[in-house]
Amino acid sequence: MGVGEDGQVDDDHLDAVLDAVLVGGRERRAIVLAAPDPTWPATFERHRVVIGRALGAGARRIDHVGSTSVPGLAAKPIVDIQVTVDDPDDEPALGPALERAGYEPRVREPRHRMFRTPARDVHVHVWAAGSDDERRHVLFRDWLRVDAADRTRYEDAKRALAGRRWRDMNYYAEAKAPVISEIMERAESWAQREGWRLG
Repeated sequence: MGVGEDGQVDDDHLDAVLDAVLVGGRERRAIVLAAPDPTWPATFERHRVVIGRALGAGARRIDHVGSTSVPGLAAKPIVDIQVTVDDPDDEPALGPALERAGYEPRVREPRHRMFRTPARDVHVHVWAAGSDDERRHVLFRDWLRVDAADRTRYEDAKRALAGRRWRDMNYYAEAKAPVISEIMERAESWAQREGWRLG
């Protein structure tokens, strides 16, 4: 999105992108990594039930993704949930239902919507069923669950970046792109060797 060849975030470019897709504008927030919390899976499960009731059959899959879904990995204390639907751009079919369930819109971009709790401790990402985005997020999670070296490598990168001041949390996320890309190469090799499929 906005990372140059030198691994630095292009502030002006990313500002323009974020201003176009963020509901409510950019937010300066400290990035704080928490020790692994055994309650994160239970938090996901509670919200999975709420989201499933809100969207019904429209939710093809509801997955716990992101760092809180990987046991032993330090993370921002924000539970990321991936919901896949036929058409994320069909906002009338999903937006009002998620808002009634207590989630506020935060990101509106082509083929992706993100909602969050008012406490900002749960992010609900809506992607297209069968998309590369759906597959990639689950594969990244599954690989980090089995590979301790890349789990450590990812946590070290996050800790190094978390200490900086960011204009918006999305700058931090964007700065992780190079290490995620490197890890995903090994995850894809593992998926091919092991016959991994999105189950």
